[in-house]
Amino acid sequence: MLDKRIKAFVTLGTQIKEALLRKESEYEGLNKEQINLLLNIKQASFKNGWFTELSVRTALEGIVKMLQEKYLVDFISKYINELSVLKGGKDVGIVMAGNIPAVGFHDMFCVLLSGNVMVAKMSSDDEVLLPGIAGLLISIDPIFKDQIIFSKEPRSVYDAVIATGSNNSARYFEQYFGKYPNIIRKSRTSIAIINGKETAAQLKQFSKDIFTYFGLGCRNVSKIFLVGNVDVTWLIDALVKDAKHLDLSKYQNNLDYYRSVYLLNKVKFLDAGNFLLKEDKGLSSPLSVTFYEKVDSIAEVEAFLQENKDSVQCVVGNCLDRALQFGEAQSPRVDDFADDIDTVKFLISLEK
Repeated sequence: MLDKRIKAFVTLGTQIKEALLRKESEYEGLNKEQINLLLNIKQASFKNGWFTELSVRTALEGIVKMLQEKYLVDFISKYINELSVLKGGKDVGIVMAGNIPAVGFHDMFCVLLSGNVMVAKMSSDDEVLLPGIAGLLISIDPIFKDQIIFSKEPRSVYDAVIATGSNNSARYFEQYFGKYPNIIRKSRTSIAIINGKETAAQLKQFSKDIFTYFGLGCRNVSKIFLVGNVDVTWLIDALVKDAKHLDLSKYQNNLDYYRSVYLLNKVKFLDAGNFLLKEDKGLSSPLSVTFYEKVDSIAEVEAFLQENKDSVQCVVGNCLDRALQFGEAQSPRVDDFADDIDTVKFLISLEK
């Protein structure tokens, strides 16, 4: 059964890729569910103004990459003994976030791979993409039909719960779901480290870490540490050319708002046209603003990370062993678990 589920997810990635390669209305050779997924891209954009076609396609391309057979086989090998004997069948509630397109896919993947039943409470901000992906998966292997339930409201009874939201909603989740085995995720954001030795190619990739999904994801960089004598204007010059796609009116409204607030309050900031840079010791910057902080050494960044370990999702740069390469923050691997909590191990533990 495990082999069949793995094969189904590999085929899912292949069929999503096939669909994404088609131009508009060129549906010949695609199955009904692939066509429906392409229509869902436009529907998602209609329902949520932040979900541009570029953003949705970027998210789906990330899923395609995640589901490549070589990555899945390596991933599964870490749990093969436990997963092979799992009975599964438990109702696992997933309270989905809706900040970026199809953000709940990895949780869905883990629950279905473990043979359990996904009971998903969808976010109203992202309610068409995952059902579309699920429909495609069911067409590949109907066994998943009884393992996938989408709901507009939380149930009163689960065997376990995975819930993702803000710090405020996490308090509600802990109250409501605390009696069940659970993973409850809170707000996080990401940082980058720049030491002045970065190449033009690396900085071009770095723009993806900041601007993909307009900065709405927990893997988006909201704070940059400049180590040593790095000139921040040099960084702006390197990033500004890759910020042209930020012309979405919803994003520009945020940009205009914070530009006005800073000007009225005589707060110093740097205006790069499509984004603002503000020197600030804080971690989570407002949408359209990126904080930066000058430090003398990497040791200061490491101290900051230790102090804020429960608030940082990713580190980007070439100065720390744990850091991702530039451009990788928004392309998580299949083994990149949110908040560093191993979802598969959690699901395996439900039968112990």
